[in-house]
Amino acid sequence: MNATTLVWFRQDLRLKDNPALHFAAEQGSVLPIYVLDDNCPEHAQIGGASQWWLHQSLQSLNASLDDKLHIQKGDATKILLNIINELDIKQVVWNRCYEPWQIKRDSQIKQQLTDMGVKVKSFNSHLLWEPWEVLKKDETPYKVFTPYYRKGCLTKTAPRMPIAKPENLSIEFKADLDKGIDSLALMPSINWYDTMATTWTPGEEGAAKGLSEFLPAGAKQYKEKRDFPGLGATSKLSPHLHFGEISPNQIWYAGIHALDGNIDNSGLDCYLSELGWREFSYYLLYHFPHIPEQNFSPKFEHFPWRTDNDSLQAWQRGQTGIPIVDAGMRELWQTGTMHNRVRMIVASFLVKNLLIHWREGERWFWDCLLDADLAANSASWQWVAGTGADAAPYFRIFNPVTQGQKFDSQGDYVKRFCPELSKLPDKYIHNPWDAPQNILDYAGITFGENYPRPLVDLKATRQRALDALADAKHLAEQEAS
Repeated sequence: MNATTLVWFRQDLRLKDNPALHFAAEQGSVLPIYVLDDNCPEHAQIGGASQWWLHQSLQSLNASLDDKLHIQKGDATKILLNIINELDIKQVVWNRCYEPWQIKRDSQIKQQLTDMGVKVKSFNSHLLWEPWEVLKKDETPYKVFTPYYRKGCLTKTAPRMPIAKPENLSIEFKADLDKGIDSLALMPSINWYDTMATTWTPGEEGAAKGLSEFLPAGAKQYKEKRDFPGLGATSKLSPHLHFGEISPNQIWYAGIHALDGNIDNSGLDCYLSELGWREFSYYLLYHFPHIPEQNFSPKFEHFPWRTDNDSLQAWQRGQTGIPIVDAGMRELWQTGTMHNRVRMIVASFLVKNLLIHWREGERWFWDCLLDADLAANSASWQWVAGTGADAAPYFRIFNPVTQGQKFDSQGDYVKRFCPELSKLPDKYIHNPWDAPQNILDYAGITFGENYPRPLVDLKATRQRALDALADAKHLAEQEAS
């Protein structure tokens, strides 16, 4: 009888293109286990929206494993060691995670198991290129995206081809090891997630369906349409990617195949480069593990951020009086996601017009996003704030009115999430405070009652942000001298 291999599921909740599971199935029977590790840093505790998704995703994975997925919660190291000792397991496999705390934990577990004589193998199922494999000629990490992706990644060996679901999957089930998905207490106590539940289908099948619906037309048109939030022209695969219900390799090659291998197609190139941005975020987190908590650029250590809880809460609730900002924040709350262009607009408004620290925005996104991802969340917030690697300069301040007029000219997106503005003519949908009183009366808008007055003056707060940057630079120069 072949020995049993313990397969530790983490951010790889799928059967197809799962290298660890595929390897284990070739060795003999497998013991699949998922542990919700609560022995992790506070900032890594899973957010509310992600908890809802994880519950559904684990149900999907469990069904695909014939209800034989073992569920546990607690200190993953202790739980795994106890199971391995109790069942005399001789081999353990998993797919790698890249958050600093998980790297540290996994290294310790690997060493302990090796010392016990247990075979351990880990695999890459989450990235196209390992972070340590892509370096500059001087063996230091890239800090700018374009050379990282174009000169680094794309000159390396092509990403591995996806592998099929194991043909002969023999699963061992030990009832006393399974606490059940409900034991994780992931489902919220109030059903604020109803809209999300009608919008999304977590799980491997939902991911595959989303990809097939996006390709090939979506990739062809991606470059031209991706910035317009009212068009729904993005793939919406990021939550599936985060939880590993689909791999980047599957998306990469499906895109190439859908366009007959035409890697030079501008839409496909643009879409695949977004996978490159995801890689870059993980790359930065691996090489610079402090970025979730500290500014990548030390010159911002003297930046005069404001503490303003009232303004922060107005931003969180979508009550800033700036329509496209409010629409974005309400989309986030209702659906667990936000269009990428709008993410940049609302983030710029928070850190520049409100002068509130990017970490406040990062924390809110972490709790509200279905695709909340430590690497992408911290790198992207630092990018918008101007504090990160290859960041947009701080003095690049998005004007939410002109952004709305350019990318949501008829207000379709704003009207969807701010229906109280739906009767405004297009001319005023992004700046209702400029509308004549008779138009406001017709649209049924009374500022301060059914729609807030603008929280701040956009022009004045833009200048305030530039002055703050100048002050921070001056302080940094003084300290350096």
